[in-house]
Parts: sequence; C-alpha cells; structure tokens
Amino acid sequence: MGRSPWVWGRRRAPPAPPPAAPSGVPGRGGRPPLPALGATLGRLLGVLEALVAPGERDRTRRLVREFGAPGGAGPRLQERLRRQPPAPPRLPEWPWGSSERLPLPVHTSAGLVLPRQDWEDWRGQLWFAARLIAGVLDYRVQLERRDPPEPWVQAAFGGCRVPGPQRDEVLRLPPGAQPPPFITVVRNCQFFQVEACGEEGTPLPAAALGAALGGLRARAGRGGAPPLGLLTGQHRHAWGRVYRLLMRDRLNRASIGRIQRSLFALSLDAPVLAAAGGRGPGGVAGQVLHGGGACANSGNRWFDKTLQFIVGEDGTCGVVYDPAVIDGAVVAEMVDHALDHCRHLERSPALMMSPPLPPPQRLRFSLGPETAPEVERAKRHLDSLAADVDVHCFAHEGFGTCGGLRPEAVVQVALQVAFYRTHGSLCASCEPTSLRHVLPGCTDLLRPPGPPCLALAHALDDPQAEPGLQLVLLREAVEAQSRHTQEVLAGQGAERHLERLRQAAIAAGEPLPDIFMDPAYALATHFRLCTVQVRSREGCWLLRGPLVPDGYGVGVGHVAPQDPRDPPGGLRVAVTAFTCCHQTEAARLGDALQGVLDSLGGLLRHHSPPSDP
Repeated sequence: MGRSPWVWGRRRAPPAPPPAAPSGVPGRGGRPPLPALGATLGRLLGVLEALVAPGERDRTRRLVREFGAPGGAGPRLQERLRRQPPAPPRLPEWPWGSSERLPLPVHTSAGLVLPRQDWEDWRGQLWFAARLIAGVLDYRVQLERRDPPEPWVQAAFGGCRVPGPQRDEVLRLPPGAQPPPFITVVRNCQFFQVEACGEEGTPLPAAALGAALGGLRARAGRGGAPPLGLLTGQHRHAWGRVYRLLMRDRLNRASIGRIQRSLFALSLDAPVLAAAGGRGPGGVAGQVLHGGGACANSGNRWFDKTLQFIVGEDGTCGVVYDPAVIDGAVVAEMVDHALDHCRHLERSPALMMSPPLPPPQRLRFSLGPETAPEVERAKRHLDSLAADVDVHCFAHEGFGTCGGLRPEAVVQVALQVAFYRTHGSLCASCEPTSLRHVLPGCTDLLRPPGPPCLALAHALDDPQAEPGLQLVLLREAVEAQSRHTQEVLAGQGAERHLERLRQAAIAAGEPLPDIFMDPAYALATHFRLCTVQVRSREGCWLLRGPLVPDGYGVGVGHVAPQDPRDPPGGLRVAVTAFTCCHQTEAARLGDALQGVLDSLGGLLRHHSPPSDP
C-alpha cells in the first residue's frame, strides 16, 4: 500500500506539455487566484450582518478589524499564501471538512433521478441499461475530442475515492494513460467486470453491451454473496479500517482495484420496495441517494465511485455521484446526452442477441472472520439512514422567464425567504460551486446575500408593503446574488479564501486567530441550507443531502426547453431533511418554497415594467 494503486493501464504517447502560464494567472498552468484580504473580510461581514444578533455585531466587527489590520494575523497569513508554490488539486476538505468522515450516502454524495422508464420485464431493463451505457461512453468520447480537453474527465471516468486514516483521496488516471476499457456492474450484491470498449478505446455497440448484461444476469442469482458494497456507505473511519484489512489479501486487492479503476459503475436494481419509500418521487429519490437499505438495493452500490448509474427493474433510474469531483451541471449534461442517444437506438431488446466478447468476469473476494461483523454493522447503519431520510418533491410548472432576471439567482433568493418563513430567521446557506474554469478540481461556496434577502422577506410578510417596493427589493437581492456568483466563478469567493487562511495558521503551528474562534464564525459556517441547481432538458430531479443534522439539502432542476426559443419548462425541486431532527421538516420547507415561488412569479408577471421590443 506504499505505492499508489493507480499505476495500471497502457500508456499513450505522452502529450506535449502545455505552455507555462505566468505566475498569478489563473488556470492549469499558473498560480490559483488569491482574493484581496480586505474584500474577503468585507464579504464575511456582509454574511454575518443578517445572521448575528445586533448586540454581538460590535465584537465581531472588532475581531475582523484586528485580523485585517497592518501587522495583524490576516496580512501575515495572506503573504504566506502568496508565497506558496502551486500545488495539484486535492479532494476538497471543505465545505465537506466537517462531514468528510461521515458516510458518503446522503451526507456527501449527490444524485440525479432520471425520468421514470417503462418496460414490461427485465429484458427492457437490460436493454435500456445497455443503451444508457452506450450514450455515456459516447459523451466521454466527445469530451476527449475537445480542445483543450476538459481537466475533470480523468477524475470522473475511472475515478474513485479511497478511505484514508485522516482524509480521503481520489484515484484518477495519470496524464497520458489509456482509459480502462471496462465498467463495473452490480446485481444482487455481486460485482462484475464488463468490457465496454474495444482495443482502440472505441465504445462497443449497445447490442453487444446488452448481450453481456444478459449473460451477467443469468450468473447473478440471489443469495450467496455478502453485501460488501454496504461497507462503502459506512462512516469513513470504519470503512477505512475494513478497507485496510481487505487490501492485505491479494485477491481482494485485485477485485477492489478493478472496481476502482473501472470507467464507472452500473447498478441493476431490484424493484423499489414499498417499505423503502414506495414508488413515488420521495421513494425513488431515496433509492438513488442510499439504495433503500440493506433489504433493498444499498448492497448494489460502491459509494466510493465517482459515477454510478442506477437502472431498476421497475423503471427507477438515476445517477449517484461525488460532487467533490464532478459538477452536477456536468452530470445533467451527460444524462441529457445519454438519453438523447438512447432515443436514436432501436428500442426492441431483440437486438441483444449479439454474443458478448469477452464475457463478464465476476469479481471475487476473500473474507476473513473479522469482516462479517463489519458487514452486519454496515447493514444496520444503512437501514437506519434509509429510515431517517425524508425527501419531499414537487414540480413548479409556472416558473417563467423571471422578468429578465437570472432564474438560478431568483431561486436562491426564494430559498432564503422560504427558510425565513419556516424558521423565523435566516441561516448560513451555501451552494457548492465548481471552479473548473479557473481551478480544475477545486470548489468554493456560493452564499446568498443575507441583508437584501432579509429585507425582501420582511417586505413580503408586510401586508402594507407596496408591490413596487417588493419588486425593487427582489431585484436588489437577485442582482447581489448574481454579482456573488460571478465573483465565485472567477475564483474570488470568500469561503475558500478564509479556509485557506485558517489552514495556513494551523500549518504554521500558530494559535488560531480569534476571528476563527468567534461564535459568529461558527454560526456562519454551520450550513443549515445546502443547495444545488442544474439545467436539464430531461426534467431530472436533483438530490442533495443536508450538510448538518439540523439542516436541509435542496436540489433544483431547471427544465430547459428542447428548443432554446421555447419558454422554460419549470422547476423540479427535491427537499431533503433528517426525520430525527424535530426542527426540520422537508415538506414544510417545500411548501413554503412553493408559496414564495408563486408570490415572486406573480410579482414579476404583474408588476414588472414591460420589456423593450
């Protein structure tokens, strides 16, 4: 285990090295952009303004002022960051820093629910799975042809987490390596290696993939296989301990290594059980996020994989992915492409008669007596997690053009108002955002503008407030949100910068500056609302679990029209909360959000000035 297990695979001719970018220029060849310290501290104060009680603001302002003053800790740490040499991107420690050792399902992993499919029997399931694989592989081929190539591709396809003693790492293909030609397929808790590409890396036709899945199904009968996949859904320190035990055995190293380096995983699930949430949107969402428990399909997962597609026998389909590695917008684009690819292939499963070559290979494991109790603990954990997660889904079809405002910004503002109506105050809120255009492999947090959102919430609840005033406040909040978005996408966000300053103090062995010990800072980083938004032509449901026990995860899918000239297709909203917390209720926040969207939509339709022709 001293060497990285990511050393396999045939190598292509090494590509010519890219020209080095000058220091200070963001991008793959240069130093990451470093925001100005004063700007970051100003943004922090703006966040705290709407969260901290008036009597505590003076103390917080004083600590921020002392931290940023000449000769203070802030300028010294900022200079230390400026002198750091560029480093390769690592798995983000934050905002998952507090939850990284928590289980991946729900707590870290995100999901996408595909439109429900309709087929008569298992043959339809396998034929759709074959076409979906072909569509995903076609998307990957198109990505590899882009110039310049997308830097995240080799982490997403063939990527996998590895549990470590202190933090996780992501295995990925080294530059110039030939991508593996196979995927991992799981059925009845049994793992198979299925060849998906030919000698030159060309994807196999859907008919050959379907024939391979048919042969796999005949071999993967029920029973006889311990549900090792459940272990990957355990707390990271528990799974890491078992992982190190398993990897001592040569057979286990080979089988786990094949899972890790496969392009992606595919789960062929049994029908959703009524006890696991039923076949409604909430039950389907649970199947994608966690598999429904040990008695349902949780054993059909390898949660460490960056990408895992789910095709259920009853038409339940989705994707579970690692948002620390791949962006939700990319997953939605991939699904759109794959489903469109499926439509251009023959729908009849009769074409699966082509002989698979080579046949699927079952991955086998050598398990010692110490493994069985760990599997039983993982069963209890996944069952408890499945019972504790509540998902409330609703579609909002009336969400229109937003009077020229950016729809994602309007939704983020609406979420703040909905939380205020539900709990009587605002909370720390974030939307993890990929920085792939300026810092490949890194993320930052997009926060909503607190004070403008609070002013709008008060105005909407005031029966005496004029619609004109409400509209002005809405536009101010949305414009502030749009400015924040552009800052974060340019690498100038405050959250990642603050965390880097904190880590610099720790690395230097210095006491943490008082600003990071202030209760106000703890309040500002206790994210009770974690959101994610994507656009999708297919009307997918986006799933995101809460970051904290008393929080919510909200996924919003914007249904993009097939023709850009057509009006938007509305929203698909999924609100997730833990039932063990009596302060949160997914349906209550969902109902409040639906009401706010109605109010804002009416305000924009009836009181916005007419747009220019």
